[in-house]
Amino acid sequence: MFSFTKKADLYEFSPAGLHEALAAKRVILVDVREPDEHAAARIEGALNLPLSGFNPAALPKGAVVLHCGIGKRSRAAADLCAKAGVPLAGHLAGGLSAWSAAGLPIRQG
Repeated sequence: MFSFTKKADLYEFSPAGLHEALAAKRVILVDVREPDEHAAARIEGALNLPLSGFNPAALPKGAVVLHCGIGKRSRAAADLCAKAGVPLAGHLAGGLSAWSAAGLPIRQG
């Protein structure tokens, strides 16, 4: 089973836990960084819905996990989801930086 922790009202996936959940196809990953950031470096399969125009209603149906560069924007997007009553599976603690530091694959360019 994949690992995560709960911080207040939002589950925080570790990079390893998210990697495992993605491999098992248990979650849908949404990158809330801007399109140029997403195009430059991304987790394979992540959908891009930038925070600058974020609409919780536009999220795909299913167990959505948000991520950004370091976790700040994904937390902000999660707050918007909570206010709109849109449930999430969580977000990636530490964002793409933590994913990279864990040695997990990043698609570049």
